[in-house]
Amino acid sequence: MHIWPGRPYPLGATYDGGGTNFAIFSEVAHHIELCLIDDDGSETRLSLPERDGLVWHGYLPRCGPGQRYGYRVHGPHEPSAGLRCNPAKLLLDPYAKAVDGENRWDEALFGYRFGEPDSYNDTDSAPYAATSVVVNPYFDWADDRPLRIPYHETVIYEAHVKGMTMRHPDVPDDVRGTYAGLAHPAMIKHLRSLGVTALELMPVHQFVHDSTLADKGLRNYWGYNTIGFFAPHNDYACFGTRGEQVQEFKTMVRALHRAGIEVILDVVYNHTAEGNHLGPTLSFRGVDNRAYYRLVDGDEKYYYDTTGTGNSLNVRHHESLRLIMDSLRYWVTEMHVDGFRFDLASSLAREFHSVDRLSAFFDLVNQDPVVSQVKLIAEPWDVGDGGYQVGGFPPLWTEWNGKYRDTVRDFWRGEPASLGEFAARFTGSSDLYEADNRRPIASINFVTAHDGFTLNDLVSYNEKHNEANGEDNNDGESHNRSWNCGVEGPTEQAEVNVLRERQKRNFLATLLLSQGVPMISHGDELSRTQDGNNNVYCQDGEISWIDWENAREHEVLTEFTGALARLRAEHPVFRRRRFFQGRAITGSNIEDIAWLRPDGQQMSDGDWSSGIRSIGVYLNGKGIPERDDLGEQIVDDSFLLLVNAHHQQVSFTLPDESYGRAWQVVIDTADPLLANARRRNPAPGARVRIPARAMQVLQCRY
Repeated sequence: MHIWPGRPYPLGATYDGGGTNFAIFSEVAHHIELCLIDDDGSETRLSLPERDGLVWHGYLPRCGPGQRYGYRVHGPHEPSAGLRCNPAKLLLDPYAKAVDGENRWDEALFGYRFGEPDSYNDTDSAPYAATSVVVNPYFDWADDRPLRIPYHETVIYEAHVKGMTMRHPDVPDDVRGTYAGLAHPAMIKHLRSLGVTALELMPVHQFVHDSTLADKGLRNYWGYNTIGFFAPHNDYACFGTRGEQVQEFKTMVRALHRAGIEVILDVVYNHTAEGNHLGPTLSFRGVDNRAYYRLVDGDEKYYYDTTGTGNSLNVRHHESLRLIMDSLRYWVTEMHVDGFRFDLASSLAREFHSVDRLSAFFDLVNQDPVVSQVKLIAEPWDVGDGGYQVGGFPPLWTEWNGKYRDTVRDFWRGEPASLGEFAARFTGSSDLYEADNRRPIASINFVTAHDGFTLNDLVSYNEKHNEANGEDNNDGESHNRSWNCGVEGPTEQAEVNVLRERQKRNFLATLLLSQGVPMISHGDELSRTQDGNNNVYCQDGEISWIDWENAREHEVLTEFTGALARLRAEHPVFRRRRFFQGRAITGSNIEDIAWLRPDGQQMSDGDWSSGIRSIGVYLNGKGIPERDDLGEQIVDDSFLLLVNAHHQQVSFTLPDESYGRAWQVVIDTADPLLANARRRNPAPGARVRIPARAMQVLQCRY
């Protein structure tokens, strides 16, 4: 089999209709073998004939889609100097567009003998290793175009490909748990009923199931263990793993776009699945360890770790930066995704030790004509020193607002002295973002996410119950800011269950009516439970999958969530593009926002620290400073939110008619179906009784 010189770029395996070009970076290699894997597992090795700069390459005629391959890198093996080449290990292409199979854990996958960490293991890993696959890049996108939904019109739904569909009765058995299943009309109908405009998928880059989990009979369900930054995870494919997963993923994106739903990927560029110095040699470690990983200064045998996973990608090196940027561009241009949520994004900003918002990574993103135009969401923390950076990212970025989550949880569970903090989070967290000329959309607001309790469990458990994870309940966050409403776990006590349902609605109403960008965690609108487990990263089963049959018992909550989303979509006062100023509107003595005591008078400075748990929030529809696409001033109805986080009923006196002459109840967390709404159209000065731990939203009709 003859191999031609080929081209050094693009990296990876590129099929052009007549053959495939193979190109791989390695600064340390002496030579590199391309290994073609036949269906029976036999291997043909071909030395890449050319090296331009630091890229080895070759072109193989008549090699096309579906061909499995890997690399063997010949070079120095000096772990103390950060060099870990080992040609006995069949390596995944760092730029592989698809991966077939998964690793079968064996000592052969490691560069040392078990029990002898300083030894050299020359056992062939090919029989146990997953393989890269040449893919067909051609796909009929038809009229698909980027939706480019503005942030202020965005409602994000964080979801797991498998967990969303595995138990859905209307999704055919053979496509459950797959990209095709997620694109099924039943799933799209549900998302549209919630007003979802963006589906944020938990990791779909090819990932590895850790050997430690495999030994316990568990799996890496969440997927934060990437080994292929260009390949859609093959376990979520319905129609095949010889490149078919790429076509299936694209088909899913096309279907979601046609439904008006963007696709955002949760991406893990901060580390890989190869772990620390005792981890396996699967790809990057054997290709060029020093280029791809941060190593400890002075002893490069060990890995600098700010992720808690054993290693951190070396964003100080040009090749790691190129890998990240090439991957991001690929998913936008070839896979048509609409944005990214960056796991442990602070780690990417660490050029040396501290987090630097002007690091090379952010510079590259900012100037990139493709990546800079999509949604960029940071998880603004890592586990290193100074890693908590909420409010510290550049203006182009939005952030998961952990302070919003913590404050809203504390407020509704009755923690003292949280009213002022609640007001700041409800209005877009100007204290975090305004000083840098950022806007409310910088805040991705959430109450729950994949990491932690579900919404149902947040109001049902005081303590985590992670025994099923096999770590003696020591894993997962212990301080959840949850409240079980009086009983730990499921109960038959009607008054407890009524309170729990009301608390769920309080959280959802707060989330969807706050300024900023709301994010719903999948299944919260269906009262999904994980039985108190707040760390189901390893639970690939019914504990983590949505129980759609049981969800039918919670249709009221689902409909309530949809009603909130519609209210938000129809009224721009809930999704302003600029922060409130607290100043009177021209021609009126009423501010753009007013904070009212239960007696109807405006809050004084002393009231904020008085320990009160109830407040009225007036949102002035005539106080919106933005203009529409035609340059016309945006004017909306005004709204009055009566919020009672007290454990007792509170009577609110409505403000005088300068705020509004007639009001209508449109949301009531104590009466989600508005069964009594027709009898409740209070006038100025009227007294409105708000039950304990409840919220009413009143719309001004005149």
